[in-house]
Amino acid sequence: MENKIEVNGQEYVLASTVKGARESIANKKYVIVRTHSAGVFAGHLKSRNGKEVILQDARRLWYWEGASSISQMAMEGTSKPEKCKFPVIVDEVILTEAIEILAVTDKARKNIAGVPVWKQ
Repeated sequence: MENKIEVNGQEYVLASTVKGARESIANKKYVIVRTHSAGVFAGHLKSRNGKEVILQDARRLWYWEGASSISQMAMEGTSKPEKCKFPVIVDEVILTEAIEILAVTDKARKNIAGVPVWKQ
């Protein structure tokens, strides 16, 4: 299979054939993962192998108000984003003790993304 194309005299290669190319997250499922001891994270599910989960563009959901549980957070987001403590987004995180994975609705994903970055 050919992994190159030419458009208007410019040659392009399939991103997945370039060593180290980051996979597109556009089609990856956005999830919330609760771990045994590292806390709760939201991000794009890159892979899962048993209890090991890799998330891309992930945020730790360190503290929240406005949702009674991560189940509600996954469905609706938070009604009090100004009270939440969600640190910066990291490019990738490997979680080795995932005990719960919840699919996140588009509404909740946008809500989580709208929570201001918490820093000290």
